[in-house]
Amino acid sequence: MNPLHSESYAQAQDAADPLRAFRDEFLIPRHDGAEQAYFCGNSLGLQPKSARAHVEEVLDKWAMEAVEGHFTGQAQWMPYHELVRDPLAAVVGAQPSEVVAMNSLTANLHLMMVSFYRPTRERPAILMEAGAFPSDRYALESQVRFHGFDPATDLIELQPDEPDGTFSMQSIERAIAEHGSRLALIVWPGVQYRNGQAFDLKEIARLGHTAGALVGFDLAHAVGNIPLGLHDSDADFAVWCHYKYMNSGPGAVAGCFVHERHANSGRPRFAGWWGHQQSTRFRMGPDFVPTPGADGWQLSNPPILGLAPLRGSLELFERAGMAALREKSVKLTGYLETLIRERLSDTLQIATPAEPERRGCQLSLRVVGGRERGRLLFDYLATQGVLGDWREPDVIRISPAPLYNTFADVLRFIQTVQGWPG
Repeated sequence: MNPLHSESYAQAQDAADPLRAFRDEFLIPRHDGAEQAYFCGNSLGLQPKSARAHVEEVLDKWAMEAVEGHFTGQAQWMPYHELVRDPLAAVVGAQPSEVVAMNSLTANLHLMMVSFYRPTRERPAILMEAGAFPSDRYALESQVRFHGFDPATDLIELQPDEPDGTFSMQSIERAIAEHGSRLALIVWPGVQYRNGQAFDLKEIARLGHTAGALVGFDLAHAVGNIPLGLHDSDADFAVWCHYKYMNSGPGAVAGCFVHERHANSGRPRFAGWWGHQQSTRFRMGPDFVPTPGADGWQLSNPPILGLAPLRGSLELFERAGMAALREKSVKLTGYLETLIRERLSDTLQIATPAEPERRGCQLSLRVVGGRERGRLLFDYLATQGVLGDWREPDVIRISPAPLYNTFADVLRFIQTVQGWPG
């Protein structure tokens, strides 16, 4: 037997893993008394054990200090969002002033398009990928209509050109060249949610800017998953959520990036009190003066209870480092791919690109035999305590997250599929 297929090999890899201790920082759901093999961090990350303490700190402060908690003691609420600024900037590769935790992902996308989608009769169009996450398409289509243009002609959805529904960089370049004179904005994912393909943000931003368009990214499946280098990518803006790989809880406060060149650009925006210049905010004046940087796009004071779990998660990312997490991720997902190809090729087909630089943690899998058989396998895995997630029409997503997944988890997935009676 190939040693890669043995439990002793997986155990040896886990024993040698420099990040192995981070698994103990999480609460692992259990099934029939044993820990799940949880591969759903691309949908909802596991709870860091420290999250509870951060939330209880806020609750205790509220109980003991009430309104004074905004200004007194530890972790004051007035500047609370600043506690996540530096570690969040490190995760996404940005300057601290370029990031802010606020709102939810789609709300942030709309707020960014207020500033960065400024269509004209000559340039009304938005370029996006076909098959985008529905919320993105709804947002982009509604923005095109709001500005009086027609999505049938002005929302350009690039179809995939590769066999498994993925996109070559050449097809993206051709689309930008073809539509460049009409493009006001490009909105593209960092990692495509259904097939797991990762994209070269810097090259897409370069191509878009060369064509005269602005460029923004939805990083919902990329943040905390792959190194991003947002500042150096030259993207105009980016938005993301924190409940997936960032492990900050269901419906967690989202994130936003605005490149520093727009910090004092005077771009139009929807204004709110919390985005007003901090030094004069409490003068309660009638005229809005934005805080420089991403903070200036805030509307209301942030939900402290919502930010608290993000603090706990970011502490783990800060200790582990994105470079080390990426190194382990490449190994884990590579191990998963190798075992599928060697032992399950008659059952599973991989739809995610094989090149490590074109993917993150996630492998998107189709079951040989079609959707009905795929759904049967997915349901069977859940009964065995192996949890991925399902995306229509026929994809099982398995995402080994390097903060808490192990080589033993991966081998357990393989063995469970092998034991499927279907």
